[in-house]
Amino acid sequence: MIEINPQETTRAYAFEMWMKAPMPMVTFFKTLDVSRLVKLNKNKGLKFNMLMCWCIGKAASQVKEFFMLPVGDKLIQYDTIAVNTIVANSQGEVSSCDIPFSDDLATFNAEYLRLTRQVAETCENHDLADSMVIGTSALAQFDIDGAVGMYSGIFNNPFMIWGRYRKGWFKTSLTVSFQFHHTQMDGAHAARFLDLLQKEINNL
Repeated sequence: MIEINPQETTRAYAFEMWMKAPMPMVTFFKTLDVSRLVKLNKNKGLKFNMLMCWCIGKAASQVKEFFMLPVGDKLIQYDTIAVNTIVANSQGEVSSCDIPFSDDLATFNAEYLRLTRQVAETCENHDLADSMVIGTSALAQFDIDGAVGMYSGIFNNPFMIWGRYRKGWFKTSLTVSFQFHHTQMDGAHAARFLDLLQKEINNL
């Protein structure tokens, strides 16, 4: 990762407009058709949350804005992306686990299983400081219509939240929220990412 001059990027105007805004975060909601993921979970034994995280990383890797992130008062460019998941640990609490994104599903699945097991057992967070991390929080046991993430003023990373998926006659739906820093991307970039996410789910 390297610091870059915002004026030499496509985010120059957004950097001037939003870096010092008291609330620079934007949240989108979208209902996804996750029927394909549920089928793979049932037939192949692949974890639903792992599949969601992989599709998120796959979609994000196709949007160049995901590789830039405002950190402090600087704009940082990253070479790699990771997806964070929250893990229930052995002490009955939760820990944070960053999983490096791999375009290969089998590789990502192996790292997901290894790292989440390690974090659960040790109760120590696994952080990847050299990657642009997309946060996620899955409240899979609860029916929620949406959630807006907290803006701490410290972490500007994009963040996704979802609850329990809902089975219908012909498809299974999942409502997600996607929060992003306006310096990092505009609404059109975020909407394109969510469209790509649905396509990656369908094509998996």
